[in-house]
Amino acid sequence: MRSVKSSTTSWLAAAVLAAVAASGGAAAAQSAPDGDNGRYTMTPIPEGVLRLDTRTGAVSTCTKNEAGWACYAVPDERSALDAEIGRLQAEVEKLKGELAAGPTVSGKIDEALPKSDSLKKAEPQTREPKVAEGDRKLEIPLPSDQDLDRAMSFLEKAWRRLIDMANRVQKDVSGKI
Repeated sequence: MRSVKSSTTSWLAAAVLAAVAASGGAAAAQSAPDGDNGRYTMTPIPEGVLRLDTRTGAVSTCTKNEAGWACYAVPDERSALDAEIGRLQAEVEKLKGELAAGPTVSGKIDEALPKSDSLKKAEPQTREPKVAEGDRKLEIPLPSDQDLDRAMSFLEKAWRRLIDMANRVQKDVSGKI
């Protein structure tokens, strides 16, 4: 009877092992993606291979160097844009909350504003008081006789040169050079 008991036990152990192996194989089959190529799809490029992860959508460039193959993730602009959109949405929600809490400054104030500009520099007090409009005198120094003689001399010389030029032009035109 001993042999029957041990054969039944070994048969039962074999059945349990087969069930565990079958369930493990089914779990492995479920985790594999649909398709013949597996998780990654490879596309040749001039620098090496472009690798697409079919589960996450991440793209990497794989190149061969002296140590072997190395894959580096390609920067994803979409994830950066999504992060910026998320940050802006959070900021909008924060500002909406602050706005809903109530304005901190009302549109009208109780106290009147000062008539003068507080940022304007004060005028120094050492200045003389202003004179009324009717009391102002405008003094223009007149030229001396020497200044008039110099101006007249300049004008006479300029006039003579102009007349001399006109005479030369007239002689050139008439042919009497």
